[in-house]
Amino acid sequence: MAIIMRSEFDDIRAHIAAEPARAGDLLELAHALLDDLEQLRTREAILRSHYLGLLTAARATVAADVVGDQAPLTFLEHELARHGQLPDGEQAPRILADAAGAQAMLTHLDEPAPPRSRAPRGPHCGGVSRRLRS
Repeated sequence: MAIIMRSEFDDIRAHIAAEPARAGDLLELAHALLDDLEQLRTREAILRSHYLGLLTAARATVAADVVGDQAPLTFLEHELARHGQLPDGEQAPRILADAAGAQAMLTHLDEPAPPRSRAPRGPHCGGVSRRLRS
């Protein structure tokens, strides 16, 4: 799956700004962008489906614990195993450290970003010589 990266979008903008528009180039660009958007839409649907499965399993796990089920982790273990993500004993310390680090980052997510430097940037590579995908 070829997804256009941010630098490629910058190159496309520079290409469009630097040269007179030709219908063929614009049509080629439109097709490439539509293909990428369709791939992203499909990927988003798959990710939403995985998220929903994980969320459902997590909620069922908590509900099972609330009602005193003897094996409340069954739902979550099943969902993780289904995606090959069930950790073994060797992975546990690393996973716990990753979770602690992620939790620490999430606590700072709502903080305002530090002001960006207004120093002038160096020369920008416009990528005018770059050819669009065919």
